[in-house]
Amino acid sequence: MDPRDPGSATWQDRRMTETGDGHERHGDEHERQDTHEDTGRDTDRDVREAGHRAAREQAIERAWRDLVATARRSAADGLVVGTSGNVSVRVGDLVLVTPSGVPYDRLTPEDTVAVDLDGRQVIGRLKPTSELPMHLEVYRNADAGAVVHTHAVHATAVSTLVPELPLIHYMAADFGGPVRVAPYAMYGTDALAENMVRALRGRTGCLLQNHGTVTHAATLDKAYDRTAQLEWMCRLWLTASSVPGHAPTLLSRQQVRDVEQRLKGYGQPG
Repeated sequence: MDPRDPGSATWQDRRMTETGDGHERHGDEHERQDTHEDTGRDTDRDVREAGHRAAREQAIERAWRDLVATARRSAADGLVVGTSGNVSVRVGDLVLVTPSGVPYDRLTPEDTVAVDLDGRQVIGRLKPTSELPMHLEVYRNADAGAVVHTHAVHATAVSTLVPELPLIHYMAADFGGPVRVAPYAMYGTDALAENMVRALRGRTGCLLQNHGTVTHAATLDKAYDRTAQLEWMCRLWLTASSVPGHAPTLLSRQQVRDVEQRLKGYGQPG
């Protein structure tokens, strides 16, 4: 048989050698298509992950900027002296905190300090605040987004006089009721953190005996506002109590509870 004849076995063998059979050709095309699809999926996943990382980094940068501004504000408003007091804010599973012993006016974006909820440092070269156990206990026990701790003068004075701040003003409602005083314990210890947690039960702020204040809220601004409000109420009670021959009129717990309900609709919607 003429090997040039398309019907001959020799011609068919040569044709298959040059082009491969149909199954092989289709198999190669499918493999190339699968590889292309896998590469596309990998690329999409990489893009999404890069976007998530960028968003997380931006959130951390914003939170650190707000944290530093709040810490500086506490010093400017006289709620802390020097490097006393500390501030933290939660970003996802991280807690950003002021570093130990560094003046707030010297803090820069490069000084960012963050720990996980177990206290392991994951960002930064500076050591976290010595009151880290206290901050972490707040996040573990309350739905908090930020914590502010100060050594406010009038609040600290009240902490040495009574077991809880008397109901001198209806804004006690913003704290969930009478603001309690946590018994004294050495700063930076688990004992202090435990005392604080008990005093904060059902409350958004407390006094630390012979020490200062702790407040928390969903945002840094609100946590700071509560700190300022607590210091103002302590100053008010001390002022009213200092008038010879007179005792300040106090509100009942029911009156404060009524205000608490009313405050839920306070401010602008949304």
